Amino acid sequence: MHRFGFGPRVGEFTTYLKQGVPATRDSLLTVPSADFGLASITLPTFTDLGKRPEPNNTEIIPFIVGMKTQTENLISWWMDRMALGDNGLTERMTWFWHGHWATSISKINHPLPMYKQNETFRKYALGNFAEMSRAMLTDGALQYWLDGQESTFKSPNENLGREFMELFTLGVNRYSEDDVKAIARSLTGYQVANSSGTVTFNLKRHDTKAVTLLGTTKHFTGEEVSDFLVARDDCARFISERLWYRFISSTEAMPNNFAGIQSFANREISSVVAAIAKDSAMRDPKNAMVKSPVDWFISAARALELTPSKLKTPAQLKNYLNKLGQIPFYPPSVGGWPSGEAWLSSASAQYRIAFATWLVKQSQLRGLLEIPVERRVLSSADWLGVAQWSPRTQAALRNSLSDPMEFAVLALCSPEYVVNA
Repeated sequence: MHRFGFGPRVGEFTTYLKQGVPATRDSLLTVPSADFGLASITLPTFTDLGKRPEPNNTEIIPFIVGMKTQTENLISWWMDRMALGDNGLTERMTWFWHGHWATSISKINHPLPMYKQNETFRKYALGNFAEMSRAMLTDGALQYWLDGQESTFKSPNENLGREFMELFTLGVNRYSEDDVKAIARSLTGYQVANSSGTVTFNLKRHDTKAVTLLGTTKHFTGEEVSDFLVARDDCARFISERLWYRFISSTEAMPNNFAGIQSFANREISSVVAAIAKDSAMRDPKNAMVKSPVDWFISAARALELTPSKLKTPAQLKNYLNKLGQIPFYPPSVGGWPSGEAWLSSASAQYRIAFATWLVKQSQLRGLLEIPVERRVLSSADWLGVAQWSPRTQAALRNSLSDPMEFAVLALCSPEYVVNA
């Protein structure tokens, strides 16, 4: 529930325990035609704000206000979708692809292209990876993020081509520097209107000569480059590796016989996700995974029945996420966010406690208070979707039975909740 969704809402874990693992897995992996949990969410307006006015222009203040408002609305809108959905798989996969095709608004500087990219992730979240790859090649935010608009036949820019192979389709050490030069020439000619994210192709800026890419010599169009890379065996292994890394283990290597590789033969993302969910590695204790800050916050919001956009002081929410090191639409690099023990430190533990305290104060704590006090220590594990509390955590919770708010904070910050079993 934590890995293929964003944790249980009040009562869900108990229900799924009664259903058993196979039925629960089928439920979590089946995306409904309509998600009624999202019905209350209103899509904010994201408009083309145009070129940034000069500092002394009277339009600069409305422009800055518009940028700030739309960016904040974009972040809260997506977190609401994560927190309120009945089925979390689509948003979970949208979140995964955001880290895979990592693009930051810190460079894009306009909310509209980032919103369009997010919708592309959602459209192909569980679809066909070849179609997603083609769509991402003409994504305005990604093109601008990796300087694609600056690449011409006279001066090919290697950023987009290099990352398209290394981070998006093939992986490290599966291409040469000559391949980087070749793909850079093939991807020349794209131009981006940064404020809208609109991508156009200018043939006059494109290198029309043949190149030799991974042993094949021809003139490649952008779509042909994408299809060529995605069709390679290295792509099936690499995407399976990335999914393994984020859903099974960030410390244990994916085995060579992992069923997900074969499941990805037709490049259908849903097939490899299903293979991962059914893999026995999911049950291995050594494959426990640390929740990222956003994962932790959204799962806490679901347990506390809180809506991110309705929390007091939106700036405070962003501040807590920033201190923990993760805000949607702000990955630190093209490589995305770290994982595992990178999220565990004495400083992050203190920030998480303060964050949890702030959240708990805004919750009615229904999921906790409905549990009789005499059963609260053990049964609170089901409230949060934890297999069981350790003796040490049980002792800490038992000492806080007289203070439900303190009890909730301790449970949300416990090792068993911060780390997925």
